[in-house]
Amino acid sequence: MAKRTPLIAGNWKMNKTVQESVETAQALIPLISDVTGREILIAPPFTSLAMVAQTVKGSLINVGAQNIFWEKSGAFTGEIAGNMLVSAGCSYVIIGHSERRQYFGETDETVNKRIKATLSVQLIPLVCIGETEQERESQKTFSVLDTQIVNGLKNFSMDDLCKLVIAYEPVWAIGTGKTATENQVQEVHEYIRKFLTKQYSASVSDTVRILYGGSVKADNIDRIMALPDVDGVLVGGASLDVKGFNRIIHFN
Repeated sequence: MAKRTPLIAGNWKMNKTVQESVETAQALIPLISDVTGREILIAPPFTSLAMVAQTVKGSLINVGAQNIFWEKSGAFTGEIAGNMLVSAGCSYVIIGHSERRQYFGETDETVNKRIKATLSVQLIPLVCIGETEQERESQKTFSVLDTQIVNGLKNFSMDDLCKLVIAYEPVWAIGTGKTATENQVQEVHEYIRKFLTKQYSASVSDTVRILYGGSVKADNIDRIMALPDVDGVLVGGASLDVKGFNRIIHFN
């Protein structure tokens, strides 16, 4: 089985001005200079991407975008193309976050187009999937995830699929303070891993990193990262605070 490098990703969402973003990145750099055996990613807002990428250049921190549009250029006011993200210094793109699905009409089909656009410019797609509280209570968790995976990852080669990162984010645990229990997290991650084997191949399920996202904090990171099928975390609010995020990066 492939050894997967844990990925600790911070999604800053709609927070921090350019100056605040740069200051946060500057403060983080010396704190994580000793880190080995894990990858670090921060995803500032679009306005801060280029400056943050310049700030962290030569450090252990990678920069990602929070979204991408599927066309290369054109009359698409307010959208951002892949080559723009490359030129800003990105290496990852978060795709299909539940907030994008909930507030901005993101669907599995548009997720699929965005993944394609991301791969076409050699960026790494970090694809979010997850069920709502209502879906979990109706025992639909696994069927919802199946659909999101199958439709979101339609028509990609095995090589392409091996480049993906998947983030499992139970929608009911994002920003609510509720965290899935360790048993719930492991059960779903193991299910996703087995589903990738069944649907695609063992090499895909061995290679793809599956992150957990949903009220990840300094005080639960060690327990989450100890789970056998968890390859990292996608952190929201707790990544805005340098001290807390540093503790998450330094999980035991």
